[in-house]
Amino acid sequence: KAQALRDSSMSGYMSSKKTMEINPENAIMEELRKRAEADKNDKSVKDLVLLLFETALLTSGFSLDDPNTFGNRIHRMLKLGLSIDEEAPVDIDADMPPLEETDAEGSKMEEVD
Repeated sequence: KAQALRDSSMSGYMSSKKTMEINPENAIMEELRKRAEADKNDKSVKDLVLLLFETALLTSGFSLDDPNTFGNRIHRMLKLGLSIDEEAPVDIDADMPPLEETDAEGSKMEEVD
């Protein structure tokens, strides 16, 4: 890329412009607008708007600058949708059966040469 463009100042001409068109009559947009007008500091509305934008980026073939933030936002929205308290302690091993120990000779997998 650097060789083809000679220097980094030319790379701005080669990058794609990001344009997101929004249909204000869409049911999702109407509901987001209502919730934003009701409470300007609602964190879930901000997360939903950013999630909408980042999803549009991904479906359009762009990559995200910070995929971890996207993943965390998805998890927060899942917890919100499932009415799970974000501050509730999570017991990872709850309701998990114990692991079965197997020896190397008793393995049921075949060896491949």
